[in-house]
Order: sequence, then C-alpha cells, then structure tokens
Amino acid sequence: MAIVDVTVIPVGTQTPSVSSYVADIQRVLKQYENKGEIQFQLTPMNTIIEGDLPKLFEVIQAMHEIPFEKGLARVCTNIRIDDRRDKERKMEDKVKRVESLLEE
Repeated sequence: MAIVDVTVIPVGTQTPSVSSYVADIQRVLKQYENKGEIQFQLTPMNTIIEGDLPKLFEVIQAMHEIPFEKGLARVCTNIRIDDRRDKERKMEDKVKRVESLLEE
C-alpha cells in the first residue's frame, strides 16, 4: 500500500480562491473511498491518499481532470509518493509512531 501527497493547482482562475475546485476534487475522492478503493485526508495545503499504487494513479488522474472539466486550460499537479514495501503502513500508523516518540 502506498501513501500519496497530491496538490492540484488550477491555473488561470477568475479569483485567487480555489476552494470550489478543492471541494469538487474531494467529492471525487469520496466516491473512490465509498467503494473501498482508497482512504484520504484533506489538509489545508494538499490531500493525502492511501491505497494500491495503480489505483492511486487512476485517482490522481481523476483529480487532475477536475479543473479542466470546470473550463480551465491549464492545471499543475504535484505528486509525492511514499511506497514502502517491507511492511504495510497506513497514514495513521506513521503519525502514531511520531507521537509515540514525542512521549518518550
């Protein structure tokens, strides 16, 4: 299972706000989550998604397409992948590990 950090940047919007694009992307992610294909977490600066890597690439493409579907001509998407194969880790496992170290 991989964990992916994704930031979709709509270019050429009418205003500096991109929250409507973010909301539309989150709706798409919720559909994948409801089917049990991914887990995701929205943060103030990006979205973190976990799942099988081939499915994550499909999800990232769906996310990337949203601003185009809303009429924009340019979109930049940043992706960072954490694909650890020696043991399975979930998003919350990584956070809990750091929190446990802080308690020591």
